[in-house]
Amino acid sequence: MLRSVLLSLSVAFVGLGPQYAAAQVQQTQPEMAGLSALLDIDNLIDVMRIEGRDNAIGVDTDILNGQGGAAWLTAVDRVYDPSKLRHSFDAALDRELGSDPAVRQAMRTFFGSGLGKRIVGLEVAARRTLIDSAAEDSAKRLWDKALSDQEPRSAQIERFAQINDLIESNVMGALNSNFAFFKGLSTGGAFDAPMTEDEMLAQVWAQEGDIRADTADWLYPFLMLAYQPLSDAELDQYIAFSLTPEGKKINAAIFAAFDDVFVQLSRELGASAAQLMTGQDI
Repeated sequence: MLRSVLLSLSVAFVGLGPQYAAAQVQQTQPEMAGLSALLDIDNLIDVMRIEGRDNAIGVDTDILNGQGGAAWLTAVDRVYDPSKLRHSFDAALDRELGSDPAVRQAMRTFFGSGLGKRIVGLEVAARRTLIDSAAEDSAKRLWDKALSDQEPRSAQIERFAQINDLIESNVMGALNSNFAFFKGLSTGGAFDAPMTEDEMLAQVWAQEGDIRADTADWLYPFLMLAYQPLSDAELDQYIAFSLTPEGKKINAAIFAAFDDVFVQLSRELGASAAQLMTGQDI
């Protein structure tokens, strides 16, 4: 489930009940529509949906023994419902940004600028491109060459990733999502004997090294591909914005909001998989 979590990234509404969640959505969605639109969230959610379907094939093979079929894909499509994900993201981002008007204005100013809009467009386009495995291999070669040739752009990319804590944030997001998936499986009765949270955490943390390596293996080629059209000066402007107090808060808020969304949908996917494994109607 790693790729669906990367750069996208604590439970938004788990345990609160659907009526409360719906009320919160109605309150926050109108106010947040403009801010989340600056991130091109609808197109990004569409990419997430495609990634989710691709990942579902692996889950069917590895967990459902290839028996999920159309019922599993239907469940995946239901979990990745664009309207639901958009509402959940808007509500979580609203909460994470808090009530500081300076932070919200800084987000509007930067991501509403010509450069900000261009950056967002490049990021979403690159992520959509990397759905194709051949394109992903090409991006990796591009990054490896820049790194081996010690191109200045590779140093810029590494600085950008470090400033925004991208490796650590994505690793934690993946671990949180995998734990939520385990909890969904367990709650749904997928295991012969119920697993304790400690047992689930142990299994999830056992993957941390592989997840960290895979994160770096995907992240740097993605950034290299996405920002290739930017000049060094333009990328430096993005880095400078990321270093401001407002930029740091915005980056953290976006990650936390996506983390909420992925924890929620991972738990739902786990529960749906458990239903299939136990022969329940899904």
